[in-house]
Amino acid sequence: MDTAEDPELEEFATKMFDLARAGETEALAAYVKAGVPANLANHNGDTLLMLAAYHGHAATVRMLAEHGADPDRANDRGQTPLSGAVFKKESAVVRALLDAGADPEAGTPSAVDTARMFANEQFLAWFHEN
Repeated sequence: MDTAEDPELEEFATKMFDLARAGETEALAAYVKAGVPANLANHNGDTLLMLAAYHGHAATVRMLAEHGADPDRANDRGQTPLSGAVFKKESAVVRALLDAGADPEAGTPSAVDTARMFANEQFLAWFHEN
């Protein structure tokens, strides 16, 4: 989405990203149902799902996934929502992403690599269940 030439569009997109960061599930769901792309990404390639996951909002992650957000879509640095949730030790978000079909091997570093780096045996066990 190129918002550089439309300040109103840029303001609207910023509002969507803020809703994802804040875990405002119902408000964001209304916008998604009205046509905002579930895979909307900012200038860094961070999607609504990535922002919700990184900030620990499992309900928002589930809602976005139910509306077609790609749980494996990496940002411009190659990071996936799952690796971000593992880094932040957000168990409920990790579970929500796995339930949505996220691949623990996707991204750089992958969620598996991140869990190994922090010796998170719980997450590593979950990854082997899927």
